[in-house]
Formats: sequence, structure tokens, C-alpha cells
Amino acid sequence: MHAITVDEPGGVDVMSWAEVPIPDPGPGEVLVRTQAAGVNRGDVLQRQGHYPPPAGITDIMGMEALGVIEKLGDGVEGHQVGEQVLALVSGGAYAEFFVVPAGQLLKLPAGIDPLAAAGLVEVAATVVSNFDRVHLSAGETVLVHGGAGGIGTLAIQYAKALGAHVIVTAGSAKKLAYCRKLGADEGFDYHDDWEPQVMMATQDRGVDVILDIVGAKYLEANVRCLADDGRLVIIGMQKGTKGTLNIAVLLNKRGTVTATSLRFRSLASKAAICRRVEEAIWPLLSSGAIKPGNQTQVPMAHASKAHELLESGDNTGKIILVV
Repeated sequence: MHAITVDEPGGVDVMSWAEVPIPDPGPGEVLVRTQAAGVNRGDVLQRQGHYPPPAGITDIMGMEALGVIEKLGDGVEGHQVGEQVLALVSGGAYAEFFVVPAGQLLKLPAGIDPLAAAGLVEVAATVVSNFDRVHLSAGETVLVHGGAGGIGTLAIQYAKALGAHVIVTAGSAKKLAYCRKLGADEGFDYHDDWEPQVMMATQDRGVDVILDIVGAKYLEANVRCLADDGRLVIIGMQKGTKGTLNIAVLLNKRGTVTATSLRFRSLASKAAICRRVEEAIWPLLSSGAIKPGNQTQVPMAHASKAHELLESGDNTGKIILVV
């Protein structure tokens, strides 16, 4: 089979469409023939050498995919060869075939284009697991950083479906308009000083929940923007891994700072999150309450172009590699 390989960490020029062996599914796993794979920031970080896969996982990039089951490993029940499925994987989706634990397969949401759904698996799993973690509920206000990206576009819509008030940051007027179209109530350009604008929008109360993809650069401002009993959940490190935390500010707000990674969870945890996505997100997609959002399709053999686009910051929505 062919797959996107990386000889050494670096820029997009280190990516090649090369021939590699087809993996064989072990007990409890299935082999899937890839039709499409989502492109995520974690893939870029892995290519750069900053986000290696978990132990025992292939070094081929790709954490979500659409495909057709080619072969069942020992002990797999409830699935059959020829079945079209979505998959949450720890790696390997940038290839013509990949292996995935059966518990991390998802059924397709009814009435949704399978290619559109291919780019929703990882973002849906990230959003639902983190909003569950911080107990986002109706009537609360949530701040979503990077609202025009793949995670942001789904987070806006799911938060609105939960009955929350949504504030976003994004990098341009065009992206902010896109976020508002998806349901965001307010939006601010992150190139400006967004912190006082968030506080003004909340009448100095602050926000109940922050979903942050940025990391260290925003840590202090995020904590200052929390309301009493507010919760900050960090899911990315785009702007650094080490920040300063004023514990007195956090203490006075009775605030919570937590951070999560989807990729390194246990198989049981990932399987449970996949079931949660099917339960909480897929019905909202099928009903139209959540829409897939913008999507850019790129041939998988030209995955370097997809990475260039993601890193440029010009894209809205999700980038999909199509085999």
C-alpha cells in the first residue's frame, strides 16, 4: 500500500507518498481500506517532531478516517467485511489501509455525506469529552478560542445545542462572520486585545467555561476571564507549553484549570468517547442542529499541501485527505 511517510521531523518537504507494508489486524482490531482522513493540528505537530504517537502505534500520521472494513481480527463481533465505518485512531490514517481497535469504530450519522463526516470524528470526540469534563450546561457562557477551525466550528454548534451563550476568538473579520453564521453570539479578533472585550461582553462577570487550543500564551488571560467557579480546559499547545499562573486569581475565583489529550487515553476510554459521540453528536448532525461546516478536500498523495494550508491559518472548517 501507499502511505504518507516522514523520514525525519521537519517542514512539509519531509512528507512522501511511499510504499509500505499493509498492516495486519490483531485480536480485537479491524483492517480498514481508507476512503478519507481528517487533517488535524496534532498531525502537524507530529510531523515537526513535537507530538510522537503512543508506544506501539505506527508513526504514520492521521487520527480520524472514513473507510470500508477489509478484514476482521480475532474476536471482533458486531462488524463485517465491506461495512463503511468512521474511525478514531491513534495514528495510521494517512494511508491506503489502517488498523483500528473495533471499539473505536463509529457508525455513520444518518443523512450526512460520509466524506463530510470523515472530518468530524476527532473534533466531535474532543468537543464532547471536554464539555462533559467541565460540565458545560444551559445558561452558561463559553469562550471558544480558534472558533473558525475544525474543533471551534463544532464546539460553537454543540454549545448552542446545549443552551450556552458562545463567545469566540478568530483571526479575521471573515472568520468571525463565519463563526456568527454557525451560532456564535460574540466574536473578537485574537490579533487585538481580546481579554477586555470578553470582560465587557460579559459585563465584567467573566465566562463559565473556556475551551483553549492555544496553551501557554493565553493562560494568564484565560484565568482572568473566568467567572466565579469557572473552568478552563486546555486542549492544545499552539503557542507554548510553559506559562505563568497567578494562583491568587484562580483561588479567588474558585476556578479550575484542566488539560486533556485524546490520543493517549486508554482503549476503553476512547471506545466510551466514541459511543458518546454517537449518542450526543450524531443525532444533532442528522437533525440539522449541527452542520458539518466548511470542508476543503485534498488528494492524500498531496498531504503536504493540506499541511501548508492548515499552517497558513487561511482555512476555515476542516481539511480532508481523499484517497
